[in-house]
Amino acid sequence: MAYKHLRRKGWKINRKRVERVWREAGLTARHVKRRSGKKASGSADNAIWNLPAERPNHVWACDFKTERLANGRPYRILNVIDEYTRRSLGRVVAHSIGARRVQQELTRLFRAHGRPELFRTDNGREFIAESLVQWLSDRGVTAIPVEKASPQQNGLVESFHRTMGRQLLDWERFETLLEAKAVIDDWATNYNSGHYHQALGDLTPNEFHQACLTALREGHPLPLPQTRTRTPKPKTARMDVHK
Repeated sequence: MAYKHLRRKGWKINRKRVERVWREAGLTARHVKRRSGKKASGSADNAIWNLPAERPNHVWACDFKTERLANGRPYRILNVIDEYTRRSLGRVVAHSIGARRVQQELTRLFRAHGRPELFRTDNGREFIAESLVQWLSDRGVTAIPVEKASPQQNGLVESFHRTMGRQLLDWERFETLLEAKAVIDDWATNYNSGHYHQALGDLTPNEFHQACLTALREGHPLPLPQTRTRTPKPKTARMDVHK
């Protein structure tokens, strides 16, 4: 804009020189962020207290966790858990993870564990991409994104992330992405076999999963996980004491 304005005033000046002077003066161009036109998808009806998992492979939950390597470069961790058994089913550790990479990981997990009925996520663009939602639907899986900026509605995977942070990521700074992936994979394996959940009757996720398989095989009722998740209280109008 400055270059065009000067040219109209009759100045014979090089564009790059204008840009250099502009930067040296500490000025920046004003960038207008364009809206994509795509409204956020998600509903409180999909919250964990409205659609709780009732059996293994009923509801899977998925979310991202962002960390940094020792050199400051950010990376992302995509975690997928089974909500009923609390098992960590799989993860991706990478600098960039889009809808296609999410689909690739889910393809692998479907082969290893079967398919869930419901797939709970936040409403990030990677999860609400039409290509992924349609791909899930074609395989009999319903995407159930929660409301925007409402992590408590996807609370079980959020709890998993807090445990991962408390037990590992808050204490470790990895030098490389390869090191991060190896250590995080190892932690998740130990989590499934060695993390005792009060909500699972002090069993590990693997032990609770096996108890569920035994109950199904023998025709017994499934063991029930406990949950402390409660429906949030509705907001009440505040009284203006100055009126």
